[in-house]
Formats: sequence, C-alpha cells, structure tokens
Amino acid sequence: MEQTYQSLSFEQANGVLTVSLLGPGKGNAMGPEFWDELPKAMDEINRMAEVRCVVFRGSGDHYSYGLNVAQMMPRLSAMTTGAVMAHQRVNLMAQIRQMQLGFQKMHQSPKPVIAAVHGWCIGGGVNMIAAADIRLCSREAKFSLREAKLAITPDIGGLQWLPPIIGQGFTREMAFTGADYDAAFAERIGLVNHVYDTPEALFEAAAALAGQIADNPATAVQGAKQVLNYSLNKSIEDGLQYVAVWNSSQLQSDDFSEAMQATLEKRKAEFNKKTNRGY
Repeated sequence: MEQTYQSLSFEQANGVLTVSLLGPGKGNAMGPEFWDELPKAMDEINRMAEVRCVVFRGSGDHYSYGLNVAQMMPRLSAMTTGAVMAHQRVNLMAQIRQMQLGFQKMHQSPKPVIAAVHGWCIGGGVNMIAAADIRLCSREAKFSLREAKLAITPDIGGLQWLPPIIGQGFTREMAFTGADYDAAFAERIGLVNHVYDTPEALFEAAAALAGQIADNPATAVQGAKQVLNYSLNKSIEDGLQYVAVWNSSQLQSDDFSEAMQATLEKRKAEFNKKTNRGY
C-alpha cells in the first residue's frame, strides 16, 4: 500500500486483498479516521492492478459497532449547536456527503467486494456491507440498522442499496424499528448469501470465494459488475443495449481468445493476472 492507515489493515495474496477494520474505537467503531481514510484507501485499491477481488472483515470479535458517536460528536455537533444557520446546514451536508464517499467508492469499484461479517454489524456497518457485492456471515452475527434509535435517518447508503438486495419491506422494517436481527433472518431475507458455523469458517469461505473470483479473467468479472450496477435503475432494454456494447469490446480481448483456445485444446486457460485500472 502507498499510504499507512489507522483504521484499516491490509493483507494481499494471490490476487485477493483482505481489508480488516481496526477501529480504533471499540468494536471497530467508525470514527474520524475511518471516514477520512476509506475513500483514499478505495482509490488506492482501485489502482492496484494485481488485486482482482477485495474482502472486508472486522478485527477482533465484531465487524463494526457502526458510528463512533463519542469521537464523531465534536465534528457533527459543532455544526448544530444553538440556532442552526444556513452555512451550518451546508457544512453538515458536506460532512454527510464526505462520509458517504467511501461506501460509494466500494459500490462503484471495478473490483468485486465481499463483506465477511462476524459478531455485531450495526448502523454504519450495515450501510457498509450493503455497498458490497456479496455478503457472508457467521452464525453468531447480528445486524441492526439502528439509526432510528439515535433520532437520525440512515444517510450513508443503506436506504439506497438495501432495497435491491432485500426488498422494500424488509428494508423498511429494519430502518423503522432499529431492531436487532440474527444470521438466520439475514440469510432468509437475502442480506447474506451464506452462513457459516464459526468466524474461522467464515473467513476461510470468504477467502476461498474471493480466490475463485480472482481466478477468472478480470475484465469479464469487472464487466459483470459494471453491467449489474448500470442496470440497477434502468430498463431491461437499456441493460441489454449496454451489455451488448460492453461485450463487443470484450470479445476482442486476449483473455477471450485464450479461453476459446483452451476450450478447444481441453486445458485450463491462463488468463492475465492483472486487472484493468478502470472500466
């Protein structure tokens, strides 16, 4: 990595980058360092041509307690004390937009992102995993979109990304109640793809899935993510037109030629192990 981060650590092997949340607050709570560093980290990750899949996980016993209220209050309350003036509201909106940026970059990244959740995943943690492409968890994991209990509205992506994942009904239930939900519920509603018996089994499975993704041609995997993201709010016709344009270039790639030749020769294809730096 080009930079050193306080709230994140990195481990890279065989095309997979594992990013661990470090806090520094209890339960990997998301304080000023996290909100400032994640957008920069995602920019750096996107430039890493050798990384073909990213796994986000928590360190210690939990994924994340969400917003570190104690550390963030000075930054947020300074803008809302006393009579709120127009410029204070503008500044507060800018702060919220800054906090949204890291999760937006996760969602928009050309690289597939897997969230591996163990322990508690609260508030900002749920917003964060909603920005991932695939979510896995261990059996003791618990999820809570808890902002309503803090008298605020989830404002860093969860209300935008969750409905296509779990539907409007379950998104509204989680957002309106701020209740706690277990892994069985998360699996039943489609918030997570798979549940594993222990955190250790979860992390092994996440690494294996990431490795399976990384073994495929990066351009094909990135293309699938790009088309899926593009199609979220588009008609089927728009999506079909977009993927036709996309694949008209992919069919001319070296990886496609290698895949076809390997199929004819009944051997395993040898794909380019570096990703594109963009779409």
